[in-house]
Order: sequence, then structure tokens, then C-alpha cells
Amino acid sequence: MKELLLGIDIGTSACKIAIFRKNGEVVATANGDYHVYYPQLGLAEQDPDEWWGAVCKATKECIQKGNVDPADIVGIGVDGQSWSAIPIDKEGNVLTRTPIWMDTRAKDICDRLNQEIGEDEIFRVSGNSLTAPYTTGKVLWYKENLPEVYRHTYKILQSNAFIVYRLTGQVSQDICQSYGWHCFNMEKGIWDDDMRKAMGIPEEFLPKISACHAVVGTVTKKAAEQSGLVEGIPVVAGALDAACGTLGAGVLHNGETQEQGGQAGGMSICIDTYKADPRLILSYHAVPDCWIIQGGTTGGGGVMRWLEREFADYERVMAKELGKSSLVQFNEIAEKVAPGSDGLIFLPYMSGERTPIWDPHAKGVYYGMDFSKTKGHFVRAAMEGVAYSLRHNLEVAEEAGASAEVLRAMGGSANSLLWTQIKSDITGKPIVVPDSDTATTLGAVMLAGVGVGLYKDFQDAVDLTVTIKREHKPNPEVKAVYDKNYEIYLELYRNLKETMRRSGGM
Repeated sequence: MKELLLGIDIGTSACKIAIFRKNGEVVATANGDYHVYYPQLGLAEQDPDEWWGAVCKATKECIQKGNVDPADIVGIGVDGQSWSAIPIDKEGNVLTRTPIWMDTRAKDICDRLNQEIGEDEIFRVSGNSLTAPYTTGKVLWYKENLPEVYRHTYKILQSNAFIVYRLTGQVSQDICQSYGWHCFNMEKGIWDDDMRKAMGIPEEFLPKISACHAVVGTVTKKAAEQSGLVEGIPVVAGALDAACGTLGAGVLHNGETQEQGGQAGGMSICIDTYKADPRLILSYHAVPDCWIIQGGTTGGGGVMRWLEREFADYERVMAKELGKSSLVQFNEIAEKVAPGSDGLIFLPYMSGERTPIWDPHAKGVYYGMDFSKTKGHFVRAAMEGVAYSLRHNLEVAEEAGASAEVLRAMGGSANSLLWTQIKSDITGKPIVVPDSDTATTLGAVMLAGVGVGLYKDFQDAVDLTVTIKREHKPNPEVKAVYDKNYEIYLELYRNLKETMRRSGGM
């Protein structure tokens, strides 16, 4: 028996599938693409059935690439993006595409609820401010705008819960992803019936809450045929992608912190005592009896993907000749620019902004352009802007009583030595980079491994699977220039906030 574990990550741009050995060694990986739909300004949707199709295709590819006998897979863990609102009927049909985490359609509904119920009371129960990106407002938006969908809804599922449902036929709701609902009592870890009634959310919409590592079902015959797996493999409830990435980076204890470098940026600080701040995001950790206080920007690694897509035609042409990808070339031209980008400053608010400003009208901004600026300046300024947003979130978390000492980097941008060093320099925090490039799916399989008894506990799982490949320490010689630019970064938003609001959808 090879005792393999399968991890499934439902990201924003693609799903990622990885098969691991018990020691964390990757046997094989595969990705599956799907679309983000933007039907109008402020709306961002995905089709959960496209997720499932991509998962099935990528799982088959992963099994084939690794020459894996599916019977050797002893457990499956699934993580996913936050704040989905997937309505299914009693037959399990998806009734409409789900708004995703960057969707802001429910802003007016959230404003109304904050006024009627009281934003302080909502925050007291849920530990999170009620804003448009969360699940709560999206479901009530269905009620007001898609009444037929709302009327036929049996359950509302999160992204990982939907894949678990397709695998097992079982409805589930892990405790970690429950933070998307503002009728979830964050301190107690249970649904709050009074708040549910005040918000007008039907009780039957809410699945039973499970621990993230709890086995909620096994792979069905139908799912096995579609995905290339075998019937009967245990599947755990899973968790939020940020929580699984936090676990996969080795964060288990109070004060340990994960720095996220995926499509979105930010950080997750593990805390063992309930602390909430309306400027930040609070959820349960994937690990029992802990929370993670999170900062999340819309402009993480996605900023570099946008820059590459729109401005890297030359680098793509040269990639074959140089034997370097366009992103590697971007790193090289950015490295030639001095810290501080000679005064070019970037606000990474590329789809509104989440923490700590919670402003759906916020816009991406380059400030300080002149004829001396090169493409390298724009690339480096983008890296620095994302790092300024990380610093902003870390400072707010410290004000809330959650202090980070060392950051553990994960996600695609952690592979950039330059970008990681910039983040260390700007935040003033040491950053360690775990060896695995698959921290999120590794966290998902840790949940599965603990759930099926392959690991004794989460400490055992981390000890067996997580190693550090490099460390970055802040350079005091660049602190002054970054401190100055950071103050300008904050001032730019303060000065432009009202202009951004007035311009609205422009």
C-alpha cells in the first residue's frame, strides 16, 4: 500500500491537483482552467460545473503523469477560494453561476442590512464587517434579483464543499469557510439563529458545520467514472484556500504567519484567542481551536499576471531565444531599478480593495510617472505596491493584537527572489520560503491525512512534510526610502478616495 493523498485546490484562475506521498513529496501535479465571467461592472462569476469538469480532467492527467494506481489514494482533501454562494437544488443541479470573492454586486444590500440591523451587532456576532464580497449579501441578492433561483435553492455551498458534493453526493460546510456567512457566530463556531432570522436567511440553506479534517463521505461510483478515481476513497470537508496554504506553510501555533502570493495577496496570522477587527478578515483555521486573522488584497500575483499579459509581448518573443520565461525577464528588468522605483508608486487596487480599506470603488494607480521611467520601473513599482498593501495589513493586525514575527511565504510570487526580498524590506519582517511550491494542496492533503489517520495529528503532518528552502532578511539600508514611499502610498489613497467614489464605474 503506497498510502497516497490527493489534494484539490479550486483557485480563481484554475484548479490545481496534486498527489502526495506521506512525507510531502509530490508524485504528480496538473492544472485545469476555467473562465471568470464579467457580465457587467462589479460582477465577477464562475460556473461551478466548469470547476468540476476541470477537476475531473486534471485528476485523470495527474494520475496518468504520476503512473498512479488510484486504489493507492487513501484520502482526498479539497480547498477553495472564499465567499462562494453556490445554489443547488435537491437534485444537486447548479442553479446559477456563483459570484466570486471579487464580486461587489451586493453592496447596496449590505449597506441596508448594516443600517437596519446595525453594523456593530453584525460584527459582534460574525467577527467580520458585512461587505459585498462575502457570501451573505450575494445570497440575498439572489432573493431580490433571481427569485426563481432563490425559490428552488436547497442548499448554498462553498467552493470546496461543491467539489466534495460532486465527489461524494454529501452536502457539507466546513467550519473554516463558514466565515462567509454573517449569521455564523465566529467566537462559538455555530450558526446564530437570531442573526439568521434578522437577515432573512432560510435555515435550510445552511449545511451542517463540520471540522475541516472530518470525513464527510466517500467517492461515489459516478464520480469515480468521471474523475478516474476509484469508488470508496474517503473525502474530508476541506477548508478555505488561505487556511490550507497557511497549514501547508507550516503555520500551526499562535503568532505564526503565512504570507500569500497567489492571485490575491495578503497574510494569515494564526491566533489561539478570539480577536476581531472590522478592518480585517477573521475565520477559523483549518486546524482545530485556532483562528486566522487575515489581510487580503485584490492585487497580489494577479497584478504581475496582468502586466505580463498586457505588456510582455517582447519578453514572450525572446523567451525561447533566451531560455527565460517572460516573468523571469520581468524580474531581471525590475532588479535593475533602485529600491523605491525612483518615486514611482503603485496602488494595487485592481478590483476594488478588500482589507484594510474595504472600498469597492478603489482603483489601481501609478503615481510618479515621467520620461525617465522604464518598463522595469513599472514592474518593480507593482511589486512594491503589493508589498505596501501587505505592510498596511500587518500594521492593522498588530493594532488588533495579532503580531507577526516571521512570515512564511507561499504562492507563485514566492518563487521570485526579488519580490520576496522587497516584501521583507518593506514590512521589516524576515520571510522564510517553504520548499514546496504546492503549499495550498499540501495543506488540503494534511487535512485528509489527519482525517483518515495517516498522520497522528497536525504537528506530525507538518513535521513530516514541511521544510524551508531559503530565508530573506530585511535590508536596513533601504528602509528610509521604503518608509517614505509607504507614507506617500497611504496618502495617495486618502487623497484619491473621494475621487474614486465619484468616478464609480468609470
